[in-house]
Amino acid sequence: MAENKIPYKIYLDESEIPTQWYNVRADMKNKPAPLLNPATLKPMTHADLAPVFCDELIDQELNDTDAYIDIPEEIQNFYKMYRPSPLVRAYFLEKALGTPAKIYYKFEGNNTSGSHKLNSAIAQAYYAKKQGLKGVTTETGAGQWGTALSMACSYFDLDCKVFMVKVSYEQKPFRREVMRTYGASVTPSPSTTTEIGKKILEAHPGTTGSLGCAISEAVEVATHTDGYRYVLGSVLNQVLLHQSVIGLEAKAALEKYNVKPDIIIGCAGGGSNLGGLISPFMGEKLRGENDYKFIAVEPASCPSFTRGKFAYDFCDTGKVCPLAKMYTLGSNFIPSANHAGGLRYHGMSPILSQLYHDGLMEARSVEQTAVFEAATQFARVEGILPAPESSHAIRVAIDEALKCKETGEEKTIVFGLTGTGYFDMVAYEKFNDGVMSDYIPTDEELEQSFAGLPKVDL
Repeated sequence: MAENKIPYKIYLDESEIPTQWYNVRADMKNKPAPLLNPATLKPMTHADLAPVFCDELIDQELNDTDAYIDIPEEIQNFYKMYRPSPLVRAYFLEKALGTPAKIYYKFEGNNTSGSHKLNSAIAQAYYAKKQGLKGVTTETGAGQWGTALSMACSYFDLDCKVFMVKVSYEQKPFRREVMRTYGASVTPSPSTTTEIGKKILEAHPGTTGSLGCAISEAVEVATHTDGYRYVLGSVLNQVLLHQSVIGLEAKAALEKYNVKPDIIIGCAGGGSNLGGLISPFMGEKLRGENDYKFIAVEPASCPSFTRGKFAYDFCDTGKVCPLAKMYTLGSNFIPSANHAGGLRYHGMSPILSQLYHDGLMEARSVEQTAVFEAATQFARVEGILPAPESSHAIRVAIDEALKCKETGEEKTIVFGLTGTGYFDMVAYEKFNDGVMSDYIPTDEELEQSFAGLPKVDL
């Protein structure tokens, strides 16, 4: 189809919203290693996970054989409030860069939560309500997941208890207030309201917190409160399953105009948006139908892929969660207080970790000043103020487009714009004032954290 026929925004019809989630594990030759019970080092069973997670979500977590799983009608109806989301051709960015590359981004920020997180939040709240629970607990970094879950719980009349990483709680008060507006309680983590929080504060006085800390507190409350379960916004297999709607829609939109991407890029903290975006494309690669270059982009201050170890580790700082085999910096690693709160996690999705380990995708780490340079450039030409997390993907998309400018190659680049940055203005203020700094952990700091990895010999 002629180049000038591709619109600025490609929308699917409401009837084209996916009715099934895609489970990439079904097509993986090397499946992600099973979660292990930290007490026995045996694979976690449904019974082991039942005190923590909702029953049907456990089934999804353990299912590595069914390629497609039906989306319940009630979830489909909720999706129609904000889906399908647009796939946007970045014509203005291409012009500003002077690149022959064609750049597209899948924009997930067109809902009140401001991000892609609502895709899984509504699913997890649905299954909690179906099970007859009173409420759920969770953690949140930048606040996007907590916001999404508070919206979903409000819709199903569920109580929602959120532990928010302390640095984000302080930097993003308005995100916190959105959660409270939807009825959630929000506690800065680590806190003195849980036993694990007290221990973390004793070991790390004055810490700004991490997702690993907040997870520990949320799990403790869930397992000690009748009628509650814990839900997680990233990392887990079930979350990447729900987020596959992103990639399924992106793929369908590209196919409308016979566009095949060469490079697909996503920011990576725990892996929810990256995994959701690339899953159906990765499925084609795994089945030998098509080939793509996948790039995961992470902060240099928390480089799980690029400097971590592929090993079994605790998913949380308090060491109460199952062990997952993943790329990790060690559960004791406390990232610096950078402004990409949603990417400040010590580990990575077991699915993405296995794919990366098998050489099916690449990873890059970038410093936050370079990230905000890209975010500012994007905002000025494309008219959307991007979230700091998404801006990691923008940084590498620009880098790849500039490489095309040097070589003259007309590659097609797709990246995930996971959300907006309107509640992240403290970060933009520091960048605009020229006081933003870059922090990269030393090898010695990482080795100290690696020393605490559990000894698992399988």
